[in-house]
Amino acid sequence: MDSLTQIVLGAAVGEAVLGKKVGNKAMLYGAIAGTIPDLDTFASYFTDTVSALEIHRGFTHSIFFSVVFAPIFGWLVSRYEKRANFKDWSWLFFWGFLTHPLLDAHTTWGTQLFWPLDLRLAYKNIFVIDPLYTLPFLICVILAMRLPKTSEKRRRVNRLGIILSTSYLAVSLILKAISYQKFISALENQHIDYTSVETKPSPFNTILWTANIDTKDAHLIGHYSFFDSQPISFTKYPKQHQLLGKLKNEEKVQRLIKIAQGWFTITQENEKLYFNDLRFGLLGLDPKEKRFTFSFELILSTKGLIVKERERDLGQAKSMLSELVERIAGN
Repeated sequence: MDSLTQIVLGAAVGEAVLGKKVGNKAMLYGAIAGTIPDLDTFASYFTDTVSALEIHRGFTHSIFFSVVFAPIFGWLVSRYEKRANFKDWSWLFFWGFLTHPLLDAHTTWGTQLFWPLDLRLAYKNIFVIDPLYTLPFLICVILAMRLPKTSEKRRRVNRLGIILSTSYLAVSLILKAISYQKFISALENQHIDYTSVETKPSPFNTILWTANIDTKDAHLIGHYSFFDSQPISFTKYPKQHQLLGKLKNEEKVQRLIKIAQGWFTITQENEKLYFNDLRFGLLGLDPKEKRFTFSFELILSTKGLIVKERERDLGQAKSMLSELVERIAGN
């Protein structure tokens, strides 16, 4: 999830664990704990693109990290924050670290919660930024922050925020299941042969859902809103894996394929070759849209293969937002 959401979650967890003893400092250290796992994003400044993708939401998003580093941070904070002991601070950091990847597991990218095992959990039931999850949670944390640390009302308000956010996650899982059945019915009604289907919510909401469908020579992408009145339509994106040629055997390409979990297409534009990760969708909802959110140029140089992430057009974000609002309203 986005940084603000993780800060809010960490603050609420810190309050639940230690708020009665140390007041708002529990929220402060909880917010810090909720932020620390995402420091793995700095790997992009020190390593290549593919390695940075592999590192993100890996080690720092694991149970192992929570268990090992919670006592370390707990000991450091207990050196100068004397209103709680080493065990209390360690417990706060443990839950602050752990709830971060538990929430991230609900997004499309997922987390390697059981690192070093090569297993990524991704339930794909909530977008990385969702105001309906974050805003009620944030309001409850702010209200709780303004109350005395010994107040029972403070604890009730904080619990309300946790209950509301968790309930929204549960509802989103139900909505995902319903939308999945809608996509399966549409595929069957249109007599489309497929091997697998993955669904995920569109940006900022859980009303409009997107499905990636794997077929023999192409991936299909379809959208379904709970306000739709017309049948679901699918747009075909040829896989074109043959365009890789000998590059398919390159180590970095094999790693990209593994990261994308097989959901990728290859496109060629102006003699440039691009690896497109389908899991995060397109830069728009127009069926004619061909640009993917995550696309990587494959450059063969004298130093070997270079993988360069394609820059996104920020101006496209405004038009995509209007398309999104219109599509949520139904087809």
